[in-house]
Amino acid sequence: MKLDPSYWLELESTYVRRIEQRQRLYAEYGDQVLQCLPGAEYLTRELLEHCLQFLTTRYPHHFTLSSDKTTLQNHILHTTTDLTTTPPLHNLLNNVPEDFALMQRDPTNGLYYFRAGIICSALGWSLGTKIGKPLVEVHAPVPDFKEKMAFSMDRYFAKMPTDAPIQRGSWGLEKGEALFAAPDTKYGDALLEERGKQEERLDVDDVLFRVDWQTLRRLPVTGAIVFNFKALFTPIREFRAEPYVPALLAKVMKEGKANIMEYKGTWAVEHKVLPMLEAWQREQEEEGLVDKEWDVRTLDESPWIPGWVERWQRSMGRVGNGDGVKGLGREW
Repeated sequence: MKLDPSYWLELESTYVRRIEQRQRLYAEYGDQVLQCLPGAEYLTRELLEHCLQFLTTRYPHHFTLSSDKTTLQNHILHTTTDLTTTPPLHNLLNNVPEDFALMQRDPTNGLYYFRAGIICSALGWSLGTKIGKPLVEVHAPVPDFKEKMAFSMDRYFAKMPTDAPIQRGSWGLEKGEALFAAPDTKYGDALLEERGKQEERLDVDDVLFRVDWQTLRRLPVTGAIVFNFKALFTPIREFRAEPYVPALLAKVMKEGKANIMEYKGTWAVEHKVLPMLEAWQREQEEEGLVDKEWDVRTLDESPWIPGWVERWQRSMGRVGNGDGVKGLGREW
């Protein structure tokens, strides 16, 4: 769906912790999480310019540029970055808690290739295993991508205007806050092991609903496509107070396409999560929050749920009617 440009890069309560996590990941894994192929440097410079322009405009109390535009001051972290000596991707790593993938069109075949980026929030893959590949190979593990989307995505990218960014969310259920789990790492091996078994001792309070909130846009000068995302985590137990959500999630888990659900890795937690969701669904019906005859389907005002404004205001300690507020709170 369309993205309001004002919400491209959002700061939230985990900002400091996420920046620290990302810096540690880069220190440990290097070019497995951050890399720029030769010839793609100018793509990263344009991306940085757009990010800095956005941050200093949207958050002027938190980010400022020197009068000669050569240094960035981060007033949250109390850091100063020399823009003339710090590579663009390193600047983004240290200031923006988002993952970025830059794709560029090869004029010889019309295909888009992954040329540069920072990926610190990947599950089951890493930047190092994808860099330099065309879209169809980057998305090889994604169910149905090759059959249904491979050729259309390259055509869509080629025609995408610079003033029409889009957004979407991709969800999963995780045991704990799994942020980075690349193959052949201690995190990746642990994740694969966890997804391969159902633990009777699993506590529902340890299950988190992970949403990778993704945006897509074209840069105006280089024409590169920017894909960026951040991982947001919500305790599954919060859905108990959200009308319709338990029933919706339970329906998807039970009736979703098998290869997609396997890709999401929900099997490892469904033995605990499904009974709880069904119990919360019955509870909401008994309390009159949901009609017992309701045909479970996507809400007309999706992704908004009844009472979301009040819940968001309480989580933020705010009062008022919420006009102009975007999001459900949680980590936003």
